[in-house]
Amino acid sequence: MRPLTAQIRLDHLRHNCALARALHGGRVLAAVKANGYGHGALACADALADCADGFAVAFLEEALELRAAGVRHPILLLEGVFDAAELAHVDRHDLWMVVHCPEQIAMIEAASPAKPFRVWLKLDSGMHRVGFGPQAYAEAYRRLLASGKVDAVVKITHFARSDESDSPATAAQLECFDRATAGLPGEASVANSAGLMLHPRARRDWGRPGIMLYGASPQSGQGVGSGGLKPVMRLSSRVFAVRELGAGEAIGYGARFVTDVPTRVGLVACGYGDGYPRQAPSGTPVAVDGRAARLIGRVSMDMLTIDLTDLPDSGIGSEVELWGDRVGVNQVAEAAGTLGYELLCNVKRARFVYE
Repeated sequence: MRPLTAQIRLDHLRHNCALARALHGGRVLAAVKANGYGHGALACADALADCADGFAVAFLEEALELRAAGVRHPILLLEGVFDAAELAHVDRHDLWMVVHCPEQIAMIEAASPAKPFRVWLKLDSGMHRVGFGPQAYAEAYRRLLASGKVDAVVKITHFARSDESDSPATAAQLECFDRATAGLPGEASVANSAGLMLHPRARRDWGRPGIMLYGASPQSGQGVGSGGLKPVMRLSSRVFAVRELGAGEAIGYGARFVTDVPTRVGLVACGYGDGYPRQAPSGTPVAVDGRAARLIGRVSMDMLTIDLTDLPDSGIGSEVELWGDRVGVNQVAEAAGTLGYELLCNVKRARFVYE
């Protein structure tokens, strides 16, 4: 069997959830959207049943998969509903939903639910994706309650730059949120992972940890173990061939890497078809048999090449950690000019092993 393996350490997931709860001091809604950030939504939800107070997904289909598998915790649809027909599923399956535009309010007003909806009303406090502006927020809140179709409204917003600890943008968004929601009763939810870890003022009734649950810091450039987090996914493969090349030899597509000394090259069973970033440059870190090594040459669809010159005891069959305990997913992401979020979500064609 091809040796590419994604180990999912569920004890690490629970550790990170407990850390989020301790930081927040209140209830947490664990984000398991995008198939649990690539880790397996159902396995993660089951593992977090005793830690999380509910789960957050992006849209209805993700919620229905969890309900069909027996998950009974509250589930929030972060994008809300896309058309009025979805409200019947929200009602039947006892889901919560974000409302971020007048059209969604109109759908609720026209609905005939068996029981009132639980709504999380989104404020655009400065990110400018979705949500009601500060001047329109109170009216949207009153309109929802006046409909008679809503039993409670949770006030929610989302940060644009909370991963930048020195940016004033998060403080400005918090001030906007507090002004726009002043005098409106109900619970509030403001802090994502970066908000929980870096901005104590953002900790309100509901925290919404996402990337931190999976053991990666929301701040780019952070290594393994940052903030006390434990990496949940360990992506590893093995060397399946070794080449001995002289100086001046090109490796791989585009001849992007040319040896300057005699070089021992290991071929590894993983490529961009498996989710490893094609744009990762030579020098991107890997760990071979627990020792530091580097990627060389362009990543192919099914394989990549690493430098084994300084590791004479490693060869065919040697384990290669692509990210996990020695190589942080954020380190690989930073080298490739992307985010750890993207790498984790994109893993495929690997054998997933849950521990």
